[in-house]
Amino acid sequence: MDFKYDVIVVGAGHAGNEAACAAANMGSKTLLITMDMNKIGQMSCNPAVGGIAKGQIVREIDALGGHMGIITDRSAIQFRMLNRSKGPAMWSPRSQSDRHQFIQEWIKTVSNTENLFIWQDTVKQLTIEDGTVTGVITALGIEMKAKSVVITAGTFLGGLMHFGKNQLTGGRISEPASYGITEQLKSIGFSTDRMKTGTPCRIDGRTIDFSKMAEQIGEDDFHKFSFMEEAKRELPQRSCWITYTNETTHNELRKGLSDSPLYNGQIQSIGPRYCPSIETKIVTFADKLSHQLFLEPEGVNSQEYYLNGFSSSLPLQVQIDAIHTVSGLENAQLYRPGYAIEYDFFDPTQLKHTLETKRIKNLFFAGQINGTTGYEEAGGQGLIAGMNAHINCHGGKEFTLARNEAYIGVLIDDLVTKGVDEPYRMFTSRAEYRLILRQDDADMRLTERGYEVGLATKNRYDQLQTKKEEQTKLRSFLENHSIKPADINEFLTTKNSSELKHGCKLSDLVLRPQLGISDLSEAIPALHEKLDEIKSRKEEIIEATEVLLKYEGYIEREKLIAEKLLRLEHIPINGRIDYNSILSLSTEARQKLTKIAPETIGQASRIPGISPSDVNILLVLLGR
Repeated sequence: MDFKYDVIVVGAGHAGNEAACAAANMGSKTLLITMDMNKIGQMSCNPAVGGIAKGQIVREIDALGGHMGIITDRSAIQFRMLNRSKGPAMWSPRSQSDRHQFIQEWIKTVSNTENLFIWQDTVKQLTIEDGTVTGVITALGIEMKAKSVVITAGTFLGGLMHFGKNQLTGGRISEPASYGITEQLKSIGFSTDRMKTGTPCRIDGRTIDFSKMAEQIGEDDFHKFSFMEEAKRELPQRSCWITYTNETTHNELRKGLSDSPLYNGQIQSIGPRYCPSIETKIVTFADKLSHQLFLEPEGVNSQEYYLNGFSSSLPLQVQIDAIHTVSGLENAQLYRPGYAIEYDFFDPTQLKHTLETKRIKNLFFAGQINGTTGYEEAGGQGLIAGMNAHINCHGGKEFTLARNEAYIGVLIDDLVTKGVDEPYRMFTSRAEYRLILRQDDADMRLTERGYEVGLATKNRYDQLQTKKEEQTKLRSFLENHSIKPADINEFLTTKNSSELKHGCKLSDLVLRPQLGISDLSEAIPALHEKLDEIKSRKEEIIEATEVLLKYEGYIEREKLIAEKLLRLEHIPINGRIDYNSILSLSTEARQKLTKIAPETIGQASRIPGISPSDVNILLVLLGR
């Protein structure tokens, strides 16, 4: 057996799988190394994909040619489009997945990807020659050669789990931690630290009284994650359930705070502010009398439920006593308790925008090793790292995404420019161009780029072209078809929309907030016939066309702003200035510019602590 590859990916989680498939699909001989071939794509925490801003990332992964969207659709047991009451820039898809089906779909995908091979083992060390990674050494003592290596170790590097005062080493419950990589990279100058995350208990559904809870039913319309027509939701759909903590619950939890690893000094690392444990909630929000909890099903044929909103590392009995005070959970039996986990991560400012490390050539980091949290953030990073690992092997222009191109671009730019002081989670508020980074148009933004670089398939590209053609034809019809008051006023009255006094184009009616294209087709036979001509993805095309018409002015204005600011992204700066010698820069600016070594003026302007006057000084030094 010849252990020589173009790309080696360490870790088969959400980042690793996307990285390995991307490199292999682009033509690299790729090896995916995992501790357990039965847990490829394991959902370590909640059995859900997407959510606010995260759903946009999954749509972008899919548009570029990644797999998370397709696999989520095939394993979905509940789908919802969040934030429908807000504008389309905020709409975010979210799906509950059958945990076991999700794994099986990933196993099927990686096992049948051409150029992709799998090895079950643990990586203990990297081989590095003259500042370039050349391969890995495994726990079995095997030296494997590669031109590029992608590390996607999740929570396994130095993983330590906390169950009250009890501690167990491991990257996930019942799975061993990994040692060696952190120690080696730290010894050659990499900056590393520890982070903390947690997960709730899992409950036996047979012991839950759902009659005391509010049912949350999923949606059954055309929306899904993948833009591919053949990706469909086929599994039976399951409901989620809502309940609440109460004052008695909080009193039970307070009894155990002295034994809480978060409050007795046992855990020293950085935890997530935006997904706090239940013990953090009752301390931080002491005035709140209740907190919402979601019971989320783990699968179609499973009785396992995930208690979303109740992450905890408190002792087992404290967790049980508190849970039994919650309405509907009075007799709940646990499959396992919640726990916290600490793990190693590396300061992401040590990376380029390609996710290659600055210190070691052809070594890439993706996922939680970069200080992020979430399957979606990991998958987006993995895709970019895998693409660039392939490019480094075979040549070509590096593949990066700008902040006005994708949420993935915002994510990576935030990481490498600003670093992290807590587990990074994507929000729509982090994206200054969110109106042009909508979930509905990710394919319009990114599929051609994925196709040009060799990742998106011809089939995916052809489906995009068909969608574009249909949208163009529909928009042209709306903008050119005239309607008379006598033909529409009665219908407008039923929709509480003012009557026409003069004729107008159909597109003018679509601009009204009370009306949509589908609504108008009920009253206008010509429009109804036009819509019937769309043979596939009709609802998706109608919605996308409607969004563009209604919000076109805002979208164009945001594009103009983005284009103006983008000029700074085209002014290279790295290696051109000795920052420490420029005394007109603030001390903080000199220190941070030296540490981060931004590639462009645009990136420099986004470094925390760099003022507009500092940017102006840099522009003057560059003769601008």
